[in-house]
Amino acid sequence: MTVTCAIRYVIDPFKRDAFETYARNWLTIIPACGGDLIGYFMPHEGTNNIAHALISFESLAAYETYRTRLKADAAAMANFRFAYEQRCILVEERTWLAPVTGE
Repeated sequence: MTVTCAIRYVIDPFKRDAFETYARNWLTIIPACGGDLIGYFMPHEGTNNIAHALISFESLAAYETYRTRLKADAAAMANFRFAYEQRCILVEERTWLAPVTGE
């Protein structure tokens, strides 16, 4: 069963550009490590400090394989460091979702 990791970020609105760089970096890293990136979403109208990401996996086992690859990927580790150094993410929350099907 496909599962989707929905990530909700509380970002520093004064460091929006740094977070957007962080998000843009994942556009190539996540697929290279095995995740099906649906997308990163920046605040546009309304609340200026909430961003989202959606990443799907064939299963939780596939997610665990992805996590292992991510930890070994130099670009992923550099991106984590970038966000840490920039302090653009204040809170990161993960929710796991399963699709509603007609079955």
